[in-house]
Amino acid sequence: MDIKKLLKATGFEWDEYNIDKSWIKHGVSPFECEQLFFNQPLVVTDDILHSMKENRFYALGRTDARRLLFLVFTVRKNLIRVISARDMSAKERKIYEQLKKQ
Repeated sequence: MDIKKLLKATGFEWDEYNIDKSWIKHGVSPFECEQLFFNQPLVVTDDILHSMKENRFYALGRTDARRLLFLVFTVRKNLIRVISARDMSAKERKIYEQLKKQ
């Protein structure tokens, strides 16, 4: 990911469908998703499999309450748009913990 694009983000854009999907399926609130971008470490990588129409990214990070989340997001007009959010899988937690040590 071009980190400059993420650093230029000035806020978040939400749509009701994605809010409901993350909350109903995974119990993740928009507030928790936003917290990831303000806590370290934040691991971001390109989602090349799903970037057909626009660039999408994966993020591994933690909330203020230390909940470990996996997010899929895009950046549109300097706004972060979360597409999906859930708790990290065991494999993702392992990767996150290893990267945290670096």
